[in-house]
Parts: sequence; C-alpha cells; structure tokens
Amino acid sequence: MNDLAPLLTPEGRALLDEVRGTAPADELAVATRLRREHPAELVSAALGQARLRQRAAAKFGAEDAGRMFFTPNGVEQSTRASVAAYRARRLTELGVTSVADLCCGIGGDAIALARAGIRVLAVDRDPLTAAAARANAEALGLTDLFEVREADVTEVDTAGYDAVFVDPARRSSKRGRIFDPEAYSPPLSWAVGAASKAPHAALKIAPGIPHEAIPAGAEAEWISDGGDVKEAVLWFGTAPGAVRATLLPGPRTLLGRGLPDPAVRPVGRYLYEPDGAVIRAHLVAEVAEELAGGLVDPTIAYITADELRPTPYATAYEITDRLPFNVKKLKALLREREVGILTVKKRGSAVEPEELRKKVRPQGPNSATVFLTRVAGAPTMLLGHPARAQPA
Repeated sequence: MNDLAPLLTPEGRALLDEVRGTAPADELAVATRLRREHPAELVSAALGQARLRQRAAAKFGAEDAGRMFFTPNGVEQSTRASVAAYRARRLTELGVTSVADLCCGIGGDAIALARAGIRVLAVDRDPLTAAAARANAEALGLTDLFEVREADVTEVDTAGYDAVFVDPARRSSKRGRIFDPEAYSPPLSWAVGAASKAPHAALKIAPGIPHEAIPAGAEAEWISDGGDVKEAVLWFGTAPGAVRATLLPGPRTLLGRGLPDPAVRPVGRYLYEPDGAVIRAHLVAEVAEELAGGLVDPTIAYITADELRPTPYATAYEITDRLPFNVKKLKALLREREVGILTVKKRGSAVEPEELRKKVRPQGPNSATVFLTRVAGAPTMLLGHPARAQPA
C-alpha cells in the first residue's frame, strides 16, 4: 500500500465499509468475491487498511480507528490516544493555542491537540504518511484546526507558534530500534535547537534514554499508561531540571525531590513493585520514603516494608515465604500450597518465567506470585500474592 488516494474515492470508501471487521481467516474468500467487481489492487488496499484499523483500535479506540487511515509504521509508532490527550492538556494549561507538530506521522498527536482547541501545523516529509494525516484530519472533522504540510521539518519556519512538538523517528529499517538520541531522525540536538525557538516545547524520546543525555534546561517526564511505560518527554519552558513520572489513567504525577538511594533492609511483610515510569525516572527513592520502606538489594527496584500503605505508584504484594533460589524447594512448596496459577516476576535474575513454570509444573486451585530476584546480593525466591487491601 503506497497510495491512499484510491481508498478516498467513493468506490474505495464503500469497499472500506464492506470489509470492516473482516476476520483474517475470511480475507481470502472476501477478496475473491470482491475482485469480481472491483480492481484487485483496490480490494487488497481496502483489506490491508481494515487490518490496520483493527490493530489501531487498541491505541485510538474502535470508533476513531474505524474512520482513520493508517500506514503500517503509523500504527506501530503513533502515540496512544490517552497519552496524546494528556500531553495536549498540559499544553493548554500552559496557555498554548498553536503548535508546530514536526514529524507528525499519521497525526495521532495532532488529533489530540486539535480536539483540545489548539491550532496545529502538522509536518512530515513522507508523502504517504502526510496523506494519511491529512485524511485523518478530514475523517475526524478537524480540518479547521489541523493543517498538514509535506516537507522536511528542518526547513519549516516555526515562528509565531506558541509551542513546538517533535516526535523524531527512533526506528530504522536496517537497525531496528535506535537508542542513540543523536541517531534519531532528526537528531535530538536538532530538536533541542528547534525547541529554543518557541516559548514552549515538548520533545518525545525513547523511555530508555540515559539520564546523562537529558539536556540542561529540560524537564524530563516518563509516562506510563495502564502500567506500561509508553514514552519519555523533554519539556522546555516549564520547570528546568525537574523530573517526573506520570501514570495514566489519572493522571497521577510524582515529582522528583533529589532523594538519595533508599537503604537496604530485610524483607518485610510487603513487597512493592514500582510502576515502570517511576523506575525509568529514577524516583524509586521518593516512593520508598512514602512507604517507609527500603530496598531488598541495592541494585534491585523492589521496595519492602512492614505496613501496607496506599500509593498509586507501586503495586503491593504480601510476602508469605522467602527461600534461596532452588527450583526443587519451590516446586515442593507450590505442591503443598496447591498452587496451579503461578505468576512469575523477575528482576535481577537470568531465569525466564516460562522456563520456571515448565520445571515446577504448578497444579491446583490456588494462585500465587513468585519473585525471582536478589536479596542483599543472594539469588532469592519470594512467594506471595497481591495485597488484599490493595491501595487505589
């Protein structure tokens, strides 16, 4: 699929309606039937677009995804709608009324910005991607606030816009995921320069960026949605040097206070697993202080405490057993407890969860969670279950 134009014709739109919801197992039969009355290329494009819409529903919701137009890369790399909406709210709270969205992709962020009442210039140099963004602005009724321009972002004049948003490409067809910020397209250094030309800016980056690579003067924010870390953002024109972890839905935001690493202490009754955004933001110490807890090991982001305290920033488990790493002992303990549903979590262990499940062969009506980790440097298994009075 290298041209959306045929799908935007009345015939193409009618085909899209007809193939909506086609199951993969039915595609061949549907294609054979439709090719009797329509060009084969158009039928293939419609079925491909229907497949992309089904995949995109997890990010955009079924209603929007069912009307939007996607490219394969656009589905993979676009911002989840809930994250884009959160970012748009932050920008409106800053008083932003216009944004230059550079490297806009299929328009996920631009959609959220326009729906927040912000005027958007969305720029992408790829013709197919820009066409998808333009089609999405029309499909969702946002053309009054959502202008799409096919251009090289490095040549776009952003003067007059309240904010710049840059979402550089962090994947390569040859190398896959890119970890070096200077290998982004465009490089992070260019994006930082573009940020300096507007009162406010937000630069989307990979959540695994080393903290030492964060530019001076930027606020760094890590965002998770439903417990999964989605992205990191560098903000300019907000709070230079600040670090925050934001959890969606909510949002709930934890601000860094520059605390030293928590002390290591013996395993208590409860084990807390911090949200991934908290860990990426290096804010485990802030959560540990809130819980009056410490670490089970200086290199492991598990917090232990004697009391169950409410926190949105970590999931609490009640620990029932602690034993040195020993598969036979674990298997015997699980058999004794009649555990058939075993959740395996690991941090600081080379053992793969599926490998452990095969070895212990859990059977029975009960459930448990086992943590494969290190406690004070020693390989350890901690057995427990989600805390009954789990904090909201």
